[in-house]
Amino acid sequence: MKKQYKVIWTNTAENDLLKILEYIAQSSPGNALKSLKKIKKQVSDLYFSPERCRIVPELYEHGITQYREMIISPWRIMYKIQNSSVFVLSVLDSRQNIEDILLKRYAQHLI
Repeated sequence: MKKQYKVIWTNTAENDLLKILEYIAQSSPGNALKSLKKIKKQVSDLYFSPERCRIVPELYEHGITQYREMIISPWRIMYKIQNSSVFVLSVLDSRQNIEDILLKRYAQHLI
């Protein structure tokens, strides 16, 4: 039997997702709902195999290896595995300067 993890969304990740959905909903509420369902469904896969996603490259370059990411184009879902939990830390638009955002959040311990 595969190990099952508990997936926990942090306030930062929930706020990131809310902002994304609000932006999409301005032009298409239907697309916002589709995006929400897509993100929630794929993130739920982390219950069974969170190790399969890559370490965040921008952080890895700085020797920071405890954070992973799931790509759901155009978004990058950042998370950390701790014991039997997966903490979803950020939902970021990959078209933004991710390195600046992550390093600022890391410095504030908010990834």
